[in-house]
Amino acid sequence: MAIDNTDAIIKVEHLTKSFGHTEVLKDVSLEVYRGEVVVLLGPSGSGKSTLLRCINMLEVPTSGKILFEGTDITKKSVNINKIREHLGMVFQNFNLFPHLTAKSNVMIAQRKVLKRSKEEAEKNAVKQLARVNLANRVDYYPSELSGGQQQRVAIARALAMDPHVMLFDEVTSALDPELVRGILDIMRELASEGMTMMIVTHELNFARDVADHIIFMEKGHIVERGAPEQIFNNPESERTKAFLGNIY
Repeated sequence: MAIDNTDAIIKVEHLTKSFGHTEVLKDVSLEVYRGEVVVLLGPSGSGKSTLLRCINMLEVPTSGKILFEGTDITKKSVNINKIREHLGMVFQNFNLFPHLTAKSNVMIAQRKVLKRSKEEAEKNAVKQLARVNLANRVDYYPSELSGGQQQRVAIARALAMDPHVMLFDEVTSALDPELVRGILDIMRELASEGMTMMIVTHELNFARDVADHIIFMEKGHIVERGAPEQIFNNPESERTKAFLGNIY
């Protein structure tokens, strides 16, 4: 895929995040370029999900800067809802409205946030649901869908907003193993289309296949970063070696 290395779409500078006396992120700096797939690896509690939530300002950083398309989104003067129109995020939990069909779940933010007409939102919802292989489930309610299908609706909902970046936070960890592959295949397809993505996952084979850049975190620090070949074949940090050795 083509990566524009002249333009960092996300730039994190000396980011820290504390919850009370617990410092969850410690002086984290990174850049993500247009068309790049960055995978965050590390043990549970290392700060990966908190970092994603800070990038979407669902968590307010304690200090540091986050620039999205050149705008410092940590400034109080920034309309974060306008920024979020371009930042799609998919969570471990699907967060669908149970009383709405798959199609209506994908339409609602388009109508309320982007002010699209009902016809335009519906057309795009059907298109995005077909994109995640749910063309025959558009009128099903969440309770009528499997966990994997619900997660596909959540991905379609994010894609329907025409995001510039997609953030995926352990989106397969709540799924039965046989459902994981379908979600990963959709994410692979997005990567092949050039979608800029940041992904928190424990699926190491997937990370190796799709990532342009891997960041290994522990205890709120970035321990190591590099191309998949370097991280998996020749990690520099003993901690990275131990982590990969335990689960790969």
